[in-house]
Amino acid sequence: MSTVTIVCIALMGVLLFLLGANVTRHRVIRGKNGGDQASADPADRLLIAVRAHGNAAEYIPTLIVLLLVCSALSSSWWVEALAVAALAVRTTHAVGMLQAKTLAAHGPLRDIGALGTYLVGITLGVTAIAVI
Repeated sequence: MSTVTIVCIALMGVLLFLLGANVTRHRVIRGKNGGDQASADPADRLLIAVRAHGNAAEYIPTLIVLLLVCSALSSSWWVEALAVAALAVRTTHAVGMLQAKTLAAHGPLRDIGALGTYLVGITLGVTAIAVI
């Protein structure tokens, strides 16, 4: 497995844990009087943090597994490019969500990150099948 792929996988793991720590930060800010549960208000900063972390937790592990499979099957530059792309789109999506004033509206970073996640994930899956 290439160093580039390993670093991208590690950074996606770091991103996931940073997003989790951000949820904890928002819960601490809210304090005992405000409760630690997010409201249903799409502009609630805790809800936004929870969804940014949850979304990352839904996609990052699958991307990592697909990168590991593709790396085990091929040492192609293509896998490295997909690793960099996976890191870029997941970071873009997280930033787009955290910068949003509300979850009710989509912004360009969030949408680019989401679309990129689907494209990279599908490409990784097809790559894994194609190289066996």
